Amino acid sequence: MLAELLGLLVPPRCALCACGCSSREQLCEACESRLDRLRPRSAAITGVDHAWSAAPYDGAARELVAGLKFAARLRLARRAAAAIAARAPPELLAGSIVPVPAAPWRRRWRGFDPAEAIAAALAVEAGLPIHRCLRRSQGRRQVGRPRAERLADPPRVQVVGSPPGHALLVDDVLTTGATLGACARALRTRGAERVTALTFARS
Repeated sequence: MLAELLGLLVPPRCALCACGCSSREQLCEACESRLDRLRPRSAAITGVDHAWSAAPYDGAARELVAGLKFAARLRLARRAAAAIAARAPPELLAGSIVPVPAAPWRRRWRGFDPAEAIAAALAVEAGLPIHRCLRRSQGRRQVGRPRAERLADPPRVQVVGSPPGHALLVDDVLTTGATLGACARALRTRGAERVTALTFARS
């Protein structure tokens, strides 16, 4: 009832294109349709048993990531998580969700971690436990570096406490796989037996 009353006073807008949409929806029908047309992708990453992304990093998926990361539209984390939960092969939605940690300076600058926001929403959506056991030290910025450099000099990641036996890494975007690979190595070094990875988009 309150949502309907607020909708009359402040008509809801699509989080991507700013057009009008239902008060119960995050995206308008046109943007939902654009997102639905994007097909999932898989990738091969050393140390990761299976890496899967809900969409290519293009069109509506790219706009969604930009809205979440750079405009702090945190409700888009729920939409990204819903896309992962709806599209991922059922056998991949198992284990304990482990958010891929952001670089410390990025988290401080944004005031939140996009990957953790998606991971927390996915934990609710899929009914899985969440295990925040990874920490990332300050290192060279990954964005903008050539692929070879990123793979040769991945982020420094460590495990705090005991990792889950089956770790389900969750991130916003898969680019070269350097960060996911570093997370997988850290988890396996501390005893994780299986590591899978789900991301919303893949560039």
